Amino acid sequence: QVQLVESGGGLVQPGGSLRLSCEASGRTFSNYAMGWFRQAPGKEREFVAAITWSGGRTFYADSVKDRFTISRDSAKNAVYLQMNSLKPEDTAVYYCAANSRSLISIMTAWYDYWGQGTQVTVSS
Repeated sequence: QVQLVESGGGLVQPGGSLRLSCEASGRTFSNYAMGWFRQAPGKEREFVAAITWSGGRTFYADSVKDRFTISRDSAKNAVYLQMNSLKPEDTAVYYCAANSRSLISIMTAWYDYWGQGTQVTVSS
C-alpha cells in the first residue's frame, strides 16, 4: 500500500520559517516527480513546488519563488519543503503528491498519490 505522510506543519509568526517533510512508503518512487500543493479554506488546491526524483529539476509557483525550496532525499524516499519569510497568505493545508510521470507538472490530475495534508498557519 502506497503511503505519503506529511509532517512539520504548525503555527508560525509572519516572517518565520517551517520545514515540511513527506515520507513515502509502499513502493520505490524512482522516476516519480514529487510535488507540494496547498489548499486554503474556500479555495481550490493550488500548486506550490515540484521536483524530479533525480532532483535535477525544480519548479515553483510565482507566489513562493525565492521563499520556498523543495528538495529530496532519494535514499530516505523523502521530499522536503523549506518555507522561509512566511506570510499570512501562506496559511493552508499542505499536501505532498507523487506523479508517476517523470515530468514536473502543476496540475493535480497528473499526480497519482496524495498524502493526508499538514496544516500551516501563519499568524501573529
